Amino acid sequence: MTQSFWTSKDFDVFSIDGLDHRMEALQTRIQPKFAAIGDHLSNYLSSFGTGEFFPHIAKHARRTVNPPKDSWVAFAPAKRGYKALPHFQVGLWGTHLFIILAVIYENPDKKGIAERLDKNMKTLISLPKEYVISGDHMKPEASYINEIGKNGLEILLDRMKTVKKAELVIGKHVSPEQAISMTQEQFFKLIDETINELLPVYHVVIGSN
Repeated sequence: MTQSFWTSKDFDVFSIDGLDHRMEALQTRIQPKFAAIGDHLSNYLSSFGTGEFFPHIAKHARRTVNPPKDSWVAFAPAKRGYKALPHFQVGLWGTHLFIILAVIYENPDKKGIAERLDKNMKTLISLPKEYVISGDHMKPEASYINEIGKNGLEILLDRMKTVKKAELVIGKHVSPEQAISMTQEQFFKLIDETINELLPVYHVVIGSN
């Protein structure tokens, strides 16, 4: 039997009580997989010629009491940090896995990004029907783009222009059942396909389209 990349125990990490115990499980079970994803995807993204991308595995170092509810590896064309830049993430909540493009509140160009996306709305609307969008990377919930439509997208983008903490998160959610059914090769192929579909959005976001 071919071994799957993810297991049900990976998603169970977020049910472990206590900061120390959950962090130990993240470090031993999840972060080695993030490191493998980091090697693969940073090379893949760098091959597109938009700059060299570097992986950033979430360390949750500032936490002293509350254990993390999700974790991720992020990718941006910067060695020292990613939060102020548009970036890609692959990560887990207890409820699902995500492969996303994110613009979070630390980004200083949120208004400009929202305006560019507003002018290139078709780039968002033309994404496949399984793509979701959210205005808050701290929450697991997201809406299907094809369900909220142009009006819903305009509301999210308008909020980005005016609300300091507004964010934009776009991508795919993968159920635990689907995730644990895939080998590493199959999962990395899904990552690559998702990034390929998100790249036109990324180019609008960074103003290179």
